[in-house]
Amino acid sequence: MNMEYLSEIRKLLDHVEANVAPVIDEVSAVCAKSIAEGGMLYFFGTGHSHMISEEPFYRAGGLAAISPILKNFLMLHEGAAVSSTYERLEGVGEIVIKNSGIQKGDVLFVISNSGRNAAGIEAALTAKAIGAATVAITSLNHTKAVTSRHVSGKRLFEVCDYVLDNGGVLGDACLHLEGLPEGQMIAPTSTVIDATIVNMVTTATIEKLLAMGIQPPIFTSANTDEGDRKNAAIIAEYKKRVPFL
Repeated sequence: MNMEYLSEIRKLLDHVEANVAPVIDEVSAVCAKSIAEGGMLYFFGTGHSHMISEEPFYRAGGLAAISPILKNFLMLHEGAAVSSTYERLEGVGEIVIKNSGIQKGDVLFVISNSGRNAAGIEAALTAKAIGAATVAITSLNHTKAVTSRHVSGKRLFEVCDYVLDNGGVLGDACLHLEGLPEGQMIAPTSTVIDATIVNMVTTATIEKLLAMGIQPPIFTSANTDEGDRKNAAIIAEYKKRVPFL
């Protein structure tokens, strides 16, 4: 079995520890302040990046003050090629955010490996105009090698307040195997590293809330005997701001 992929993932985890952890500390402080003041953390991504929006949501051991922004036409299950068209379309990101419930003082995470498509860039710009803090989860190697598809000419990392770099290579896939056509790469890394980054942010946010003397709203696994009972009150409280609950 080829173990090169595991080696590449380890290198990227080392990159996160060495280079991204200080920014995660800053971001988690912003998140903790937002939650302490009644705010929410929102997550938005298109295509495969929508999986990262789902990762922290209704998660065993995860925060309840999280709302994913999931639009079918921007995901893959209703047409992968169609979703690619919509994520490049001017106006989509603005409409989605204006109808998401984001308020001043909230935090929006925008996940986009390339950081070049209009929907994500508009989402960040619209949230900032509302008064929310914005966080990009992206690959700086990739995004700095491509041009923007937004009318502003800017990429996601250039419009967000904070940038969490997953360290991935241009094109995301990191391996080439003998027998494949020249230039054909396999084994994408962004999902693994982005999910790690999100869980680091969540953990650090919980740490900071506890340090502030605030008991964080944390879900228990619904597949434990006590899970439904423990989660009932949290769901009742947050359902007002989290449509998918």
